[in-house]
Amino acid sequence: MIYLKKLLSQHFPRVIVIVIILGISVSALLYRLINLTIVNQHFLVTQCTERTMRDMVIPSFRGIILDRNNDPLAVSTPVYALWIDPKKSDFTPSPLQLSQLSKLILLPVKEINFLIQKNKTRQFVYLQRDISPQVATQIKNLQIKGLFLEKQYRRFYPDGETIAPVIGFTNIDDEGQEGLELLYNQWLKGQSGLRRVLKDRYGEVVANIGMKKDPIPGQNIVLSIDSRLQYLAYNELVKGIQQFGAKYGSIVILNIHTGEILAMANAPSFNPNIRGNEINGNHKNRAVTDLYEPGSSIKTFAMTSALMSGKYHVNSMINTHPGYWLVEGKKIEDDGHDEGVIDLTRILQVSSNVGMSKVILTIPHHVFLNLLHQLGFGQPTGINFPGESDGYINKNAQTSDFVYATVSFGYAISANLLQLAHAYATLANNGVPVPLTILKVQSNQTIHSTTPIIPPKISEEIRSMLESVLKKGGGTATAAKVYNYRVTGKTGTTRILGPHGYDKTAHNSFFVGVAPATRPELVVAVFLHKPAKKAYLGGDVAGPIFSRVMGDALRILNVPPDDIQTQH
Repeated sequence: MIYLKKLLSQHFPRVIVIVIILGISVSALLYRLINLTIVNQHFLVTQCTERTMRDMVIPSFRGIILDRNNDPLAVSTPVYALWIDPKKSDFTPSPLQLSQLSKLILLPVKEINFLIQKNKTRQFVYLQRDISPQVATQIKNLQIKGLFLEKQYRRFYPDGETIAPVIGFTNIDDEGQEGLELLYNQWLKGQSGLRRVLKDRYGEVVANIGMKKDPIPGQNIVLSIDSRLQYLAYNELVKGIQQFGAKYGSIVILNIHTGEILAMANAPSFNPNIRGNEINGNHKNRAVTDLYEPGSSIKTFAMTSALMSGKYHVNSMINTHPGYWLVEGKKIEDDGHDEGVIDLTRILQVSSNVGMSKVILTIPHHVFLNLLHQLGFGQPTGINFPGESDGYINKNAQTSDFVYATVSFGYAISANLLQLAHAYATLANNGVPVPLTILKVQSNQTIHSTTPIIPPKISEEIRSMLESVLKKGGGTATAAKVYNYRVTGKTGTTRILGPHGYDKTAHNSFFVGVAPATRPELVVAVFLHKPAKKAYLGGDVAGPIFSRVMGDALRILNVPPDDIQTQH
């Protein structure tokens, strides 16, 4: 005890210093502890969260586009996107790993290095997208630090080019760019979700904190399209284009009673499953985006207007001699033919411009023009397809007899093929217009009937008159006949307007027909642009294509024949 007191007395100053130092140290530690756990707790937790907690986007599943029989036309398949963070510089694969990665993503090593150097100040750069799950697994197995895989979805189109211009396509971010993918993008795309995750300094997810927002999948859409009829129409159209050397063409098939578009084919087309194919004009749905002067197919409605006026009946006679006629000093002619005195049915059968002009010029201008408007010419079809063209009727038709006459045989008026098909569907439905739809009409869905645009009796008379177009002895479309079915329809052939007027060597060819004639079910409209081989008249070019498409479509849909014939 005496020794301890002596020791303290000798070293007291040092003890005091040590105690003071320890006191200060403990005080500093206590201050720091209080500062970290109480004073700056919120700030520090926030900073920690910002550095380690992340909101990870969970992509939503894009809705499926289905045909009327629930066969898929557009589906989303899982793919992966490969990315790096050049700014962190933690992407340091070995030469062997880099070589293996290069082969898997089909990107040269030089290109990978170039992307890194070019974007070294950025925190996010894609190396490759649309990577299949199989390849993504191989990339994971390389175990390259600083390399990240993100799950995404890519659109796949099972029917490919058969229906590509109608369905359209999405971009690399799965957003609709053309066609129905664009029109119904808001329905299809859904809403992405958010997941809260904890990441380490390398950006790897080490823990899932929880879901902040669940992804909402997009809605499925069921179209009115029948894939069987679409395939039929497209293949026959391709054959026809090749046979007659046409530049392109379109076919539309309509259900007369529901207004459903059962097929809408365009050729040449493109493969929507190969990105980069969408740039050329083949991605257009020409059946609604392109306008044409429909030629003699409009005579059907000019004649309808004549019968509705009460001035004419089916057997009324018109003198077409000598095969041409001057109106306002301009010649209207029948391509060198002189049919003489003929009845109204014969005017449609031989497609006489002179006869039709003489009839229509006895009808007030506004009567025929109003009928065309009621039938949907010069206005939207109602399906709201992207890029759709409304068409027009030359305003001078209101005042000029010559322009008015040319409208009656399909010039000075433009329409898309769907408008033309819809007008014939109204005629076939006893004059009652049914709204067009590209979506399937459900069995319990009512089709609102309206007052007929064309009286049913006159509609029936016109359809009967048009049967003569397919008969021998002057009919312009004998090649459009369908075995075991009666068909009513009309041809159309127009010269194409060029920089120096109408070109005598360039034509558009049409045929629009209805079958069965006795109880109409379908309208098929066929169009070919600039046929350059063998023939160019609508009956010779579009007629045979119509025959094959209509005949097979009626059999596929089990529509009973109305003209049973004995096979020889």
